[in-house]
Amino acid sequence: MEVDLNIFYTSLLTVGIIIAVGFFAGKRKFIDERTNKMLVNLLLNIAWPAALLGAFPGEFKPELLQTFLYGAGGGVVVLGAAIIVSRLLFPKKKFTKNYFEYQFAFIFNNASFLGFPLVSSIYGQAGLVPYAGFILVFSLALFGYGVMLFREKFSWLEAAKTFLNPNVIAVLVGLTFFIFSYKLPLPVGNAVGYIGAMMTPMSLIVIGYMLSQAKLGAIFRKKVLVLTCLAQLTLGPLITFIVLKLIGAPSDVVHILVLIQALPTATSLGLFAAKYRGDNARESSASELVTISTIMSAVTLPIVMWAMFSLL
Repeated sequence: MEVDLNIFYTSLLTVGIIIAVGFFAGKRKFIDERTNKMLVNLLLNIAWPAALLGAFPGEFKPELLQTFLYGAGGGVVVLGAAIIVSRLLFPKKKFTKNYFEYQFAFIFNNASFLGFPLVSSIYGQAGLVPYAGFILVFSLALFGYGVMLFREKFSWLEAAKTFLNPNVIAVLVGLTFFIFSYKLPLPVGNAVGYIGAMMTPMSLIVIGYMLSQAKLGAIFRKKVLVLTCLAQLTLGPLITFIVLKLIGAPSDVVHILVLIQALPTATSLGLFAAKYRGDNARESSASELVTISTIMSAVTLPIVMWAMFSLL
């Protein structure tokens, strides 16, 4: 899967423009916090599952199934390595208060709101197949280990419920349809396509809104947050590149997973802090980590991808 670096930069600029629209909408109060939460729920529970279901082609191809399996297997290896490194970088003894936020920020990237638009625009449907494999593992890890980081009491029964997550179900259903070359009836397939198409512009507008609400001058003075984000944006993709090359993953899978791990921290960090930490969310640095990481990625992401394209 050959990709021109100019296509990457063009896609990145397009993404930046749509984020700027969301930023403008937030500043002009076209979007408020209540509307933003509704959009996030719509994206995570309807638009993203529809996009993942439509990620698979209607006709079975063995080579695409192989890239799916590499995406899933790569996800296991990459996220497993990220979990280990996060515990070494941000041990509980040293970062007593917010160690779980720093670990979460290092492990989980914005594979949904930023990952899908970039992968689909740069690599097309062929790239969405290994992306779906990675997202299957990512979703299980996010709602399993990610929740465990925030909850003081954790039940593995709750972890098992992650298999009922809409995104996990969408990937498994899409994979089944793909293996058996089953095509949805045309009206249903068109509806799934239209709904999934909302994912790209709407997710980027949500990111733009989030940036419009940040107090940038104050949060960039917090050195520990800046260093955490810098480690996430540089060590994360470096580790991904090394472990995928060691297991002999195809270059296109390496491209896509390095791209995902070079993305800023997942926006779900702020959602998890509010949902599972309750009153403590006010004292949390979750939203600040997401904001800093998103802004810094505008500089680090092109550099990381340029380096990767030069090496492959």
